[in-house]
Amino acid sequence: MTAARNENGNGNGNGNGFLRRFWAMTVKEFIQMTRDRITLATMVMIPVMQLFLFGFAINTTPHNLPTAVLMRENSDIGRSILAALKNTDFFDIRAVLTRAEDMDRMLESGSALFVVEIPAGFERAVRRGDNPSLLVAADATDPVAASSALGALSGIIATALEHDRHITIAEASKPPFTIVQHRRYNPAGSSTLNIVPGLLGTILTMTLLIFTALSVTREVERGTMENLLSMPIKPIEIMLGKIAPYVMIGLLQAMIIIAAGYFVFRVPILGSPAALAAVTALFVVSNLSIGYTFSTVATNQLQAVQMAMMFFLPNILLSGFMFPFAGMPTWARGIGEALPLTHYIRIVRAIMLKGASIDVLAYDTAMLVLLTMVAMAIAVRRFRRTLD
Repeated sequence: MTAARNENGNGNGNGNGFLRRFWAMTVKEFIQMTRDRITLATMVMIPVMQLFLFGFAINTTPHNLPTAVLMRENSDIGRSILAALKNTDFFDIRAVLTRAEDMDRMLESGSALFVVEIPAGFERAVRRGDNPSLLVAADATDPVAASSALGALSGIIATALEHDRHITIAEASKPPFTIVQHRRYNPAGSSTLNIVPGLLGTILTMTLLIFTALSVTREVERGTMENLLSMPIKPIEIMLGKIAPYVMIGLLQAMIIIAAGYFVFRVPILGSPAALAAVTALFVVSNLSIGYTFSTVATNQLQAVQMAMMFFLPNILLSGFMFPFAGMPTWARGIGEALPLTHYIRIVRAIMLKGASIDVLAYDTAMLVLLTMVAMAIAVRRFRRTLD
């Protein structure tokens, strides 16, 4: 009678049987999870990565912003202003200039986000109480970084003059100078002009990584890779043939985003469209190569997607798309410099908003070429090893 009741799911034995089956299923799932090491590592690393990136790397009040000083006169007040800028953690003085052409080039290339211009006769005008203008040119393609630094600039320079041995603010009947701000490339401080060019690189990175990361693993799971290898075609030809359609898809995506930015959001294209297309093609190939590398490491499509998303996370956080790049700590900027998206965003913003040419953007262009070559070499090597 007891056995019959247990078989029918009644009595005390049913509870014990449920617990045994539940425990057996739980142990089985844990064992299967530990065998899938890539998935397990992804589950552990993504929260840790988010914690460290948001906790240490992200700073909405940027500091150590690259700055240049254009000194049209060598005076005591000019040197006091320069010393005050060097002593603050808002600005990182990269150069002291004497020509306006050098100022324009540094702003256009992005090597300086701010240029403080001390005009000729500034000290004499201050001492006479003429209220001269101190000129500040800011690269406003990043409105967040520009606004916070410009807000702190007035107090910093006023403090410098207060400590000057020849003049004090308290003794003056009116402010000794007026700061004239010139927000270049984005006078209205529109966030749209900053976001849309960044979205171009971000969307391409996300979609192309996932598409190509699934490409090889899909062939392996379906068993069609063996059919490809049995054909009279070389492994490198297989890889290039599989990449080519995605290059065209990536360029089509870029055209749609740029057209929408131009016609819908009124984002200008001041530079060369040909240069923009060439750099975009290079960036597309770089992301495809990275995605292919992931596909050769992953054993299934789920792992490929997880690896792509794990790579995408630092791209979106450390490239300067969401947060000012110059405000990040040194180690975070070092990681960002190793990401193709960082250099592509700089180039796209410079071409579209500043009308910059490729030769002005030599550093970021060279870095993008180098990262693309490295990614391509790794992808080819991993692809051949996988096929072997």
